[in-house]
Amino acid sequence: MKGTAVVAGLLLLATGCGGGAQAPQGQESKTDVTLTLNWYPYGEHAPFYYGVKQGIFSKHGINLKIQAGQGSGKTVQATGAGQTDFGWADTSALAAAVDQGVPVKSIGVFLQTTPASVQFFSEKNIKKPQDLKGLKVATTAGDALTKTFPAFLKQNGMQESDVQIQNVDAAGKIAAVISGRADVLLGFASDQGPTIKEKAGKDVSYLKFSEFGLNYFSNGLLTSKSKLQQDPDLVKKMVAATAEAWSAAEKDPQAAADSMKGASEQLPSATVVLEQFKTTLTLLHTEKSKGQGPGVNSVEDWKTTIETFVKTGIATKGQDPSAYWEESVAPKG
Repeated sequence: MKGTAVVAGLLLLATGCGGGAQAPQGQESKTDVTLTLNWYPYGEHAPFYYGVKQGIFSKHGINLKIQAGQGSGKTVQATGAGQTDFGWADTSALAAAVDQGVPVKSIGVFLQTTPASVQFFSEKNIKKPQDLKGLKVATTAGDALTKTFPAFLKQNGMQESDVQIQNVDAAGKIAAVISGRADVLLGFASDQGPTIKEKAGKDVSYLKFSEFGLNYFSNGLLTSKSKLQQDPDLVKKMVAATAEAWSAAEKDPQAAADSMKGASEQLPSATVVLEQFKTTLTLLHTEKSKGQGPGVNSVEDWKTTIETFVKTGIATKGQDPSAYWEESVAPKG
């Protein structure tokens, strides 16, 4: 069912991103805008649904259509190709794509501490990366973690051959761990963990990348270079609406989580969605951006992230932050 929903969402990409359809005469003009997520909807995405429900995007002249994605890598590619107006994707996938010539730019990273993690039942007593040697690791081809997990292993003196990689779809990762076909899975601490705990009735633990020497910018808003050039006013409206929606959601997590009801057939339970979003709220800032609004980035944090990506092989060129991030339209402090 999940695959059908995701494919259906992607099939709408070609027709959904008009970027200029207007409301009927006599009504306030709004622009139809598509946003493709990094994956199927889960608690992290609550601010977008809350922003739609509360009329925040509408207030900024945007009729927002939110679509499921199939991993950050594919969302970045679709955004660069103009198949969606905006994307929500991991910065590691964006940086790798930019270095390969994909014409996209970040317009504000909102998750500034990565939620990337190895997840497993607490009873396995895994305490450090070296404990993963020989274990079966469930992952999904095309998502952000396929690029960052090798860097996580390398950072901790290991290599991919030390573990057994199993490529399955997103639902398959959870099922594999619950059934015991895999020992651990790769995912965001703000995503799968609460679902596994609810389904299995067992405590879940994490090896968080950020706690083992590999922190970097994670998910944020991006658009194509052509959209920046051809319709900068729309980009500024989308950035302003997104920042406002995240600020509003941060003040009322319960209402934000509730706004996701009916977002997808694959949406987790209301309890899990709320836990996912509350976890997401712990990832919004670094020491340099504390006290700033959601999505406000510092040049210094961008430089640190790029250095980390180059050091770990995620990015190849290590360009100036301006190659990856359009500061002129990004949220301001």
